[in-house]
Amino acid sequence: MNRLIVLTAALLVAMNTFAQKRIVSLNGAVTEIVVALGFEKNIVGVDVTSTYPASMQQVPKVGHNRNISAEPVLALNPDLILGTDNFLQPAVITQFKNVGVKTQIFKQDFSIEGTKQLITEVAAALQVPAKGTALIKQLEKEQAGLKIKQTNKKVLFIYARGAGTMLVAGTGTPTEKMITLAGAQNAASGFSDFKPLTPEALVTANPDIILMFDDGLKSMGGIDGLLKVQGVQQTTAGREKKVVVMDGALLTGFGPRVITAVKELAGKLNS
Repeated sequence: MNRLIVLTAALLVAMNTFAQKRIVSLNGAVTEIVVALGFEKNIVGVDVTSTYPASMQQVPKVGHNRNISAEPVLALNPDLILGTDNFLQPAVITQFKNVGVKTQIFKQDFSIEGTKQLITEVAAALQVPAKGTALIKQLEKEQAGLKIKQTNKKVLFIYARGAGTMLVAGTGTPTEKMITLAGAQNAASGFSDFKPLTPEALVTANPDIILMFDDGLKSMGGIDGLLKVQGVQQTTAGREKKVVVMDGALLTGFGPRVITAVKELAGKLNS
């Protein structure tokens, strides 16, 4: 009996060990998954793309995942660092591992299936595979109810931080993947990733709809400010003032809310 009590106590300690760990998440989608799996209180630091849920606004920020340096992350004394390979620099990842901090870097594929895989891998890293399975089942239930109407509308995503910083999204970007999932097509083609917006590119793309982050449009001074950008009024979207905005983390995160994002974008594109 005493041996059983000892073994049970040891098992409980082992089960609770992970619950006490300090987690730093360096990707918004990963952060959402960690929270959905029940580890919100373990998160001691996040990157600036981790804006959901709202409680993450109160968590220390360590920078943007595109230019994270090791020092602010390690200053939080984490037991576990989670991130994705599409943004973090390999040298920084090596620094984390060299000081002995457990670091899990996931491959993020911007698709619904990719989201399911990311959930599976994060759940495994947190030692709660059953919770990951339950979260995926919830996602699949939402996916089964998804009804998307295909359209020939051309959508151009513009990333803006004021008129001085404006980029358009090409092929292979999360925004292009989301536009396609919502039943429309990317107005920009012939290049991958992002490139600076030019009047010529706008006229050539001639989008039916311009898609932006809500804070991006705000940085332009709203629709009126956007219309002042050279070339915008020469497009169908500009003439008809057809501009759609969405929360950036929701639109491009491809986390547990991916189906919600597809439904919201599809609804706005067809309104």
